[in-house]
Amino acid sequence: MALKLLFVLLIFNFQLRLSSSGESNSMESIPDLRDSMYMVVDGFPCVRLLNLSGKIGCSNPGREKVVAPIISFNNAEELTQLSAVLVSLDEVQDLFHRHVISSDKSFASNIGGVLVESGAEIRSKLKGFSPTQKFPLAEFAPYQKADYEWNPNGSGIMWKAYDFPVFLLTESSTLTLQEAALKNEDRKNSYTANVAEFDLVMQTTKAGTQDSKSCLKEETCLPLGGYSVWSSLPPINTSLSYQSKPIILSVASMDSASFFRDKSIGADSPISGLISLLAAVDALSRLDGLDDLNKQIICKMAFYCASDLFLVLVFLVLTGEAWGYLGSRRFLLELDQHSDAVKGLNGSLIEMVMEIGSVGKGFNQGVKTFFSHTAGEDGAAKDDNLVFAKLGMS
Repeated sequence: MALKLLFVLLIFNFQLRLSSSGESNSMESIPDLRDSMYMVVDGFPCVRLLNLSGKIGCSNPGREKVVAPIISFNNAEELTQLSAVLVSLDEVQDLFHRHVISSDKSFASNIGGVLVESGAEIRSKLKGFSPTQKFPLAEFAPYQKADYEWNPNGSGIMWKAYDFPVFLLTESSTLTLQEAALKNEDRKNSYTANVAEFDLVMQTTKAGTQDSKSCLKEETCLPLGGYSVWSSLPPINTSLSYQSKPIILSVASMDSASFFRDKSIGADSPISGLISLLAAVDALSRLDGLDDLNKQIICKMAFYCASDLFLVLVFLVLTGEAWGYLGSRRFLLELDQHSDAVKGLNGSLIEMVMEIGSVGKGFNQGVKTFFSHTAGEDGAAKDDNLVFAKLGMS
């Protein structure tokens, strides 16, 4: 069963081209001339997203393309003209902090675009690139203390809006742009330059449509859609009007958020949790003594046993969780409205909810600790409810 979800909005039409100067080639046609002047560069854009409170992400400042000479960030102590800044992935957060909080307004106003280098050598120098907050989604934490730095490398840059385009380059494109920036440095006093052309608009077509509500109303953007999926063991008979069996709800997320959306693979977070959930479902589905296991779980939960007492295991895979828990909030709304998408589920029968998060590094890179969070009856976790469960080595 699936829950359709409409959430943050994405408006984009992009192409990044490198325009070269000073090159001499044999040309026999207009396409030859164009090919000698322009080179399409592969990359992954930072996109403009809208929600009810406003906008985040990147876009051109207006509805026109941006054309700017390419300059390396290492040589960009000051920007005297509109420039496409080529920056290494390990320095990109410094660049964005300088843009956001810098008192040097001339530097910020002359950023025409940002080209982010990638490659094995650059990744080896990374101490940690994380564009989200140090405490992701702290406003939704079920406990009072929300200043713990679960993500020390978090910069929060992906939750701000930038009026210039940003691309993460492929490894081959990185080499091409580095060569172009080096040529521009050598020709500093020349009238010719290698420039980047950003055909990246990401703007709604009407003024005043700077949030998702107004944008949808004016039909100037399209919603980003997603589906959350649930199933149960044993299967729920949806033809019955009354359900009485208690429910244990096990949850995992299927997607992740990233500054460069198309590179948001999420292999460790959250896919590792999803794989763990699916592995549990597969194991339980092959279990012959499921009824006996069912009774044991009920006995432990209720502190008493009854021969006719059974529970239902419901497995829920959510989309949009990285964007303000959109999937789970929509799921609760569907439960409240008793919609067909959750037919057979009764929210009042849910006895326990267990979410499986990022568990992919349990025995990797020296990480041997999982964190378990439990919320009290009043919705706020107590200090003694924060359990640190160390993985045993066998």
